Amino acid sequence: MNPSIESNAILNRLPEHLKQFIKPQNYSDYSAVNQAVWRYVMRKNVDFLKSVAHQSYLEGLKLTGISIDSIPNMYGMNRILQNIGWAAVAVDGFIPPNAFMEFQAYNILVIASDIRQLEHIEYTPAPDIIHEGAGHAPIIANPEYAEYLRRFGEIGCKAISSAKDYELYEAVRHLSIIKEAPNSNENDIDAAQKKVETLQNNMGEPSEMALIRNLHWWTVEYGLIGTVENPKIYGAGLLSSIGESAWCMTNEVKKRPYTIDATYQDFDITKPQPQLYVTPNFAHLSLILEEFANTMAVRKGGLPGVTKLIQSEALGTIELSTGLQISGVFSEVKAIEGQVIYIQTNKKTALAYREKELVGHGTAAHPDSFGSPIGKLKGINLAIEDMSPRDLSAYGIFEGQTTTLEFEGGITVSGEIITGKRNLQGKIILISFKNCTVTFNNTILFKPEFGIYDMAVGKRIVSAFSGPADLNSFDLITHKTTSETIRTKKSKKQLELEKLYQQIRDFRDGTNRTISRSKILEELIENHPNDWLLCIEIFELAFAGNEKTLCENVINHLETVKQNLPKLGHLIDDGLNITRKSHIKNPL
Repeated sequence: MNPSIESNAILNRLPEHLKQFIKPQNYSDYSAVNQAVWRYVMRKNVDFLKSVAHQSYLEGLKLTGISIDSIPNMYGMNRILQNIGWAAVAVDGFIPPNAFMEFQAYNILVIASDIRQLEHIEYTPAPDIIHEGAGHAPIIANPEYAEYLRRFGEIGCKAISSAKDYELYEAVRHLSIIKEAPNSNENDIDAAQKKVETLQNNMGEPSEMALIRNLHWWTVEYGLIGTVENPKIYGAGLLSSIGESAWCMTNEVKKRPYTIDATYQDFDITKPQPQLYVTPNFAHLSLILEEFANTMAVRKGGLPGVTKLIQSEALGTIELSTGLQISGVFSEVKAIEGQVIYIQTNKKTALAYREKELVGHGTAAHPDSFGSPIGKLKGINLAIEDMSPRDLSAYGIFEGQTTTLEFEGGITVSGEIITGKRNLQGKIILISFKNCTVTFNNTILFKPEFGIYDMAVGKRIVSAFSGPADLNSFDLITHKTTSETIRTKKSKKQLELEKLYQQIRDFRDGTNRTISRSKILEELIENHPNDWLLCIEIFELAFAGNEKTLCENVINHLETVKQNLPKLGHLIDDGLNITRKSHIKNPL
């Protein structure tokens, strides 16, 4: 398969900084064992979920082109998904939360293209194509839910993270990778687990991103729908976990009505969840999302918003009441009685209006920092932004005039006005000075020798959010993970086992009907005595062909496997029972 990314109209809308996370699916890398794992999980899931999942699940499998028998090809999925206005891309495991949310805002599913090992067939802490493809994709065929997912991404990508959030993301990513990797050292896993737990216990006040990720977890990943007494599954984490999908339906898992309180319910991604939330319908999800969004800095702005950006130590944006947007890494805020009077960045800064960079005010114009007073002038009830040209002239605010502007908060700006910029409503949003001095009490904030001083105009901060206003203002293609998915070289024995799996797959597909399944079983028993999944595959074919002797031989061997490895007993029994029930008629 061509390793390049096959694009379409939806993918073409993606900004460049998101494309850095996309990787080719490389379908040929999936082994016959991987395909058998997919088949087992999907057959078991569909058999069980047809009675406990939301009706959109089975309908969505059809609409999104997801097959029970084969791992989905991302390119084929995209041709079908675009019919419902969505697309999918492959990534390597976890990606940063803001990026994940932003993909959703563009109607794009992020799918970790790796697949869990056979040893982790019931549950994996690492994102994989079973979770993403068979869990997330089918439900987006429901229009109400799809809009919720898009809107969640749109709001979520604006959520402000804390400096600790990214550290926790990297720790969780590392833990998920080594727990899923073959032959991982138990000491390494324990150390990684302890690091995650230590970080989780010392996060301090939860950031906006931490809170909205909780909502994402209890809806998109682990959500139930209906009534507390009779819920159905719609969360992708449950739809893709053959163990937890059954367990969550028992009384051992507490069911709670879904409210804004779920915002403060933390979760452990490496363990089954002890409680779940039930939404009465998909529309209710959007109501709670809007309720949370009303608490976010993107809608409230003010001193709390700037403070969150400073604590994040990351690129963010504030928007003033004039619509002027200042994007940079915020380092300082001055305030009096809860009102912001001055803001300061300490790195490259860009100014924008309506998400479009102001000409001449990109990072080249502000390469090191940017500072500006916020608020109204002292003794003047009329804010600068509300002044007419006549008012501005009366107060000495016009081109060529040397003036001193004293703000209510104590900031003083003195210099010769060069020019100003206005927004679409005619309000002045930026005033440029030369020979300018800016002071606060006895502290000098800007000197004439620093060059041109650009003063933002706005009586208050109306919004604060993560990331830049104009995506083109900054180089955002900088993501580097501290750990990559582990690829181990397959042993000779593993390759031999994969060959046996491939022969059975070829027989089922009709590629090679001359293969002796009895001989494969004999070789399996002799050289791979604890492998159980291929036995299930052989039993399925033998049962369909009414080959009683081969069926008995498989069952006899599987009884031995169950005695040797009792933890596999329920998986083996479930596989045999599904075959007996549904080997002829596909539920789809």
